[in-house]
Amino acid sequence: MIKIVKSAFFIICCILIHLQIKAQTSDDSLTHVLIKKHIAYNLAKPYSQGYRIQLYFGSQRDKAYEFRTEFIKLYPQTAAYVLYQQPNFKLRVGDFRTRLDAQKSLKELQTYYPSAFIVKDDIKIKIDE
Repeated sequence: MIKIVKSAFFIICCILIHLQIKAQTSDDSLTHVLIKKHIAYNLAKPYSQGYRIQLYFGSQRDKAYEFRTEFIKLYPQTAAYVLYQQPNFKLRVGDFRTRLDAQKSLKELQTYYPSAFIVKDDIKIKIDE
């Protein structure tokens, strides 16, 4: 009788261990699926939190676009954005993921634009990075 109880207990323990291992395996695969979905979602978003350099702030629309044209002539590879936040226009340039990257460009830009400064902004994500 004691042998039967021990055998039954051993079989039940083996079944429980097997189920636990199987559950962990399915949890791992579910985790991988969720991580892949998270990555795909982030890649699909066109914007992310980052930094830009602000070159102009004022109420004159024409002046903001004049600064933008001047900037594009000097730095054609860098994006320039004119924003309107009532009642002012802002010219912001670049799409920098880190403040350090923005700081490097700021030093170069301050030779032409001494009042330039770094601001937090939503930036366009470059997929090829």
